[in-house]
Amino acid sequence: MSKVKNRWLIAASAVGIHISIGSVYAWSNFTDPLINEFGWSAKQVQFTFSLAILFLGLSAAFMGHFVEKYGPKKSGLLAASFFGVGILGSGLAVAMGSLPLLYLFYGAFGGIGLGVGYIAPVSTLVKWFPDRRGLATGLAIMGFGFAAAIASPVMDSLIKSVGTANTFYILGASYFIIMVASSLYLEKPPEGWMPEGFEEKQKKSKKKGDLSQLTANEAIKTSRFYFLWLMLFINVTCGIAILSAAKPLAQESIGLSTAEAAALVGVLGIFNGLGRIGWASVSDYIGRPNTYTTFFVLQIGLFALLPHTTTAILFQIMLAIVYTCYGGGFASIPAFIGDLFGTKQLGAIHGYILTAWAAAGLVGPMFAAWMKDTTGSYAASLTFFAGMFVVALIISIVIRKDIRRLRKQNSLQPAANMNT
Repeated sequence: MSKVKNRWLIAASAVGIHISIGSVYAWSNFTDPLINEFGWSAKQVQFTFSLAILFLGLSAAFMGHFVEKYGPKKSGLLAASFFGVGILGSGLAVAMGSLPLLYLFYGAFGGIGLGVGYIAPVSTLVKWFPDRRGLATGLAIMGFGFAAAIASPVMDSLIKSVGTANTFYILGASYFIIMVASSLYLEKPPEGWMPEGFEEKQKKSKKKGDLSQLTANEAIKTSRFYFLWLMLFINVTCGIAILSAAKPLAQESIGLSTAEAAALVGVLGIFNGLGRIGWASVSDYIGRPNTYTTFFVLQIGLFALLPHTTTAILFQIMLAIVYTCYGGGFASIPAFIGDLFGTKQLGAIHGYILTAWAAAGLVGPMFAAWMKDTTGSYAASLTFFAGMFVVALIISIVIRKDIRRLRKQNSLQPAANMNT
């Protein structure tokens, strides 16, 4: 009988992969250098980031069944290969001054690596931590949010010292090594494995079980799947627009220098990561519907006020809260999926839901960049995003009716079965 691996080391391996691929959130460090070096527009440069997120969502959707079939180790190694080639190839694209090549390597290859690398640790950790579903998904996705805090100052320093192309070469090699090492330890728990004492705790627990146990193809036929999709889409569209333009937005709104803005992007990355582990853990206690409603109420006010805020400290605090909600939305969605559809094919359903991220990655940054090119300011798009959060809030209230209806239906079934 083989020895069962340490689930906390499995979690550490998942974080290793996510810290690597999460460097995509520090993309804004490349925005100005590429514009200045080649004369490309903000919209052209931001499309690289949008393309990467598009391919992330698409590959997550199409590769969810691959992850379930071949396991996290092979999936992680596949992700390392695509992401490594994507970042290294981006260096070649910059050296050649080719925007189409940058789209191909960073956007397509890098994006595929992002998608596969993103879902493999998540579905695995949910299986290793059945006792704390929210905490597990928070751990899996936390590294993705923290990545910018590590990558942003490193990128800024490397760009200044060795140039943009060499920065891509160094990062590509480093991330490939980290992702391969992390993937080699990843593994599903043995069939029927449960943490010590979990069965006893389950029997004593008063928590309600999952609403259903559906396959991915069954889940997409329900209205609640599309409610989740829309909530994630809006949360990501608005948040990712801020992330993709955080550095220039801070410079134009509160007058930070290039180095100060880069440092702010890094610090905000910490809040992105803290939001993931923090909100996901909180959702275990207040419930996923309440967590999402809180996200939207907070961000309606924040996005409405940000364009009119010129005080540096207040501006940065508000951005930090936005970042926690953005990260928390990602970390809470897999647990929300488990609550509504069960864990039978959580990885595949999660992949389908992440097409919302793909769509949002295309819409959010491109809209913000278009507003920048049209009006000369990123701030003009923020009021529009506040309106989108009002729609998200309404959806978060509507989904509760569906949940209550299903809970009532499930509670009546045992009684019906007893009478037959």
